[in-house]
Amino acid sequence: MEINLDDVITLKKIHPCGSYDWKVIRTGMDIRLSCLGCGRQVMLPRKQVEKSAKKLVKASDA
Repeated sequence: MEINLDDVITLKKIHPCGSYDWKVIRTGMDIRLSCLGCGRQVMLPRKQVEKSAKKLVKASDA
């Protein structure tokens, strides 16, 4: 799965705020995600994000 900056991805597990969708705000070895429901930011290893991603909702227009 190719994950780029400003992509919106849906994860398998729900966030405590009730949202499944996250926006990618940093890429590299680790990926920083921002919850679209509450704005919380988390940084996860790329491998973990690729494993827990359900689908790519919106790809960035680059």
